[in-house]
Amino acid sequence: MSRVIIITGASAGVGRASAERFAVNGDRIGLIARDAAALEDTSHGLLQLGAEAVAFEPADVADPDAVFRAAERLERALGPVDVWVNDAMETVFARIADISPGEVRRVTEVCYLGCVHGTMAALKSMRARGKGQIVQIGSALAYRGIPLQSAYCAAKHAIRGFTASLRTELIAEGSRIGVAIVELPAVNTPQFDWARIKIPFAPRPVGRPIKPEVAAEAVFRAAKGHDRELWLGVPTFLTILGNSLAPWLLDHFLARTALTGQMSSERAAPDRADNLETPITDLHRTSGRFVGEAEDWAPVVSGDVARAGAAAAFALICFAGGALYARRRG
Repeated sequence: MSRVIIITGASAGVGRASAERFAVNGDRIGLIARDAAALEDTSHGLLQLGAEAVAFEPADVADPDAVFRAAERLERALGPVDVWVNDAMETVFARIADISPGEVRRVTEVCYLGCVHGTMAALKSMRARGKGQIVQIGSALAYRGIPLQSAYCAAKHAIRGFTASLRTELIAEGSRIGVAIVELPAVNTPQFDWARIKIPFAPRPVGRPIKPEVAAEAVFRAAKGHDRELWLGVPTFLTILGNSLAPWLLDHFLARTALTGQMSSERAAPDRADNLETPITDLHRTSGRFVGEAEDWAPVVSGDVARAGAAAAFALICFAGGALYARRRG
């Protein structure tokens, strides 16, 4: 059955790839982003896939009234929203000593408050009907902060706390509205081409990124409402579980590797434009410049299953170690 899907940050990266994945499924897509030309280009691409896609005036997710207006217009055009995906993001690559309060505020307003505003808009529609699915685009960095992206990491941590509170309230109400978070690894999106930077070299993902289409497949799964949290990719598993077991070890490991690991060998252009305050239309696309490195597959598993599996493996190791010790003592 065709569903109504509304996606924020829909004109590039994971948001755009997700819109295309839902379009292939025959769903009706409502697009929210702040660049009019990019919205038009995205909706045109979805129409070519045979989907019904609608986008109205640009909306910055940092502006709650703009998000609420966009949601109302999209619902009038498409019908009540079944799935709402909060994907809009911004980041600044900079040491904390070099980032300004205004830059931190802007990243927080887009990444965190944008998610809050989108969730509120979704609830306004869904609670009246008592059903729907909200999908938050999270990150392994929601569990583990890394250098050079403090504002982004903090915002992703905040999304996790906000979503946990919302989930408990919905359970208390006996609501059939579901909420899921998709925790992503590095993804080859245009963010590395248009993010504001205060580092000497052009930014890059740590390790090998995945293709946006791989992330979109996980978003599509989360929209079905069977999982409360999905972990995508081995780096996500290792980051979340490693931080749970030995955060002090990750502190030192990231201090040694993640600063240079997020910088390419290419010197940053002195006149590099960024999209922190205004969009860069020419760079709105699904993939970034690391196409040759990007993986076209990554494992995805429920976070609850991953935790249970890790706990069982740890218990088995302890049992085996205890048995071996007892045998040697005997």
